[in-house]
Amino acid sequence: MNITLRQLRYFLSLAQHTHFTRAAESINVTQPALSMQIRALEEEIGARLVERTPQGVVLTPQGRALQDHAQRVMAAMTDLEQDLRQPGQGGRLMLGMIPTVAPYLLPEALPLLRARDIGRDLHLREAQTDRLLDELQAGRLDAIVVASPPEGPGLQAIPLFADRFLLAGSAARIADLRSRPLSPDALDPGQLLLLDEGHCLGDQALEVCGLNRRAARLDLGAASLSTLCRLAAQGMGLTFLPEIARRQELAAAPGLTAVRFPDPQPARQVMLMRRASTPGQGWFDDLARLLTAAARPLLDLG
Repeated sequence: MNITLRQLRYFLSLAQHTHFTRAAESINVTQPALSMQIRALEEEIGARLVERTPQGVVLTPQGRALQDHAQRVMAAMTDLEQDLRQPGQGGRLMLGMIPTVAPYLLPEALPLLRARDIGRDLHLREAQTDRLLDELQAGRLDAIVVASPPEGPGLQAIPLFADRFLLAGSAARIADLRSRPLSPDALDPGQLLLLDEGHCLGDQALEVCGLNRRAARLDLGAASLSTLCRLAAQGMGLTFLPEIARRQELAAAPGLTAVRFPDPQPARQVMLMRRASTPGQGWFDDLARLLTAAARPLLDLG
């Protein structure tokens, strides 16, 4: 059987977009060229891989089986290319980062990365944890910065720093809380402002308080931490503010006040992860050290 990588790449594009024209455009080829490669692939395998419908394209059972194998092959090819061209040695570094870390860590980290070859060809992907894990395992990212423990035996992680949770709200709300012992599990769930489901920070905040989303009656479904901070500054509720975001969010939201919880302070562990199959000699440890160094001024509040 003589299946080419080009055929697999064209097929995966078609499986993703379920439409010949859109699939061809996504990989910058003509629709006839893509159709010809798909027909050649079907002839080589001896089975139909796609069915044309009025709505687009659906995969046959053989097509679904090939999709699984093709994704593994292309991920292996990505690993091969990364092995031959390591970051810091002319290779491209595809880095993912969660939205509750990226806006705060990157301004500190980029000058350090640019001073080293490791950041010469850096491409950043900002997304929620589940999406970053999917793209890491599929080979579209080389490393990700997340605040969740590794999932699965094929991943390796290095802890970067502990990011403590502060309680943020308007000066009046915080002053009212100071009159009694401050404890996460003693907070009124009706006052909590949370991020959308899928943001790990919202789930971690609830876990700290021993709550679920049904208990948090002010769950506004905000898409960003900055939105929550502005709402909290206006007195609409309280939110958990990661220490790494403190400086930037207090400056951007006049009226916002943040206080620490008593020890032991609740925190999340921010870590750098990669696939275990991706060679990490040099670049991975260097990247972890630089990101940790970049976080220090954000976490040192005196």
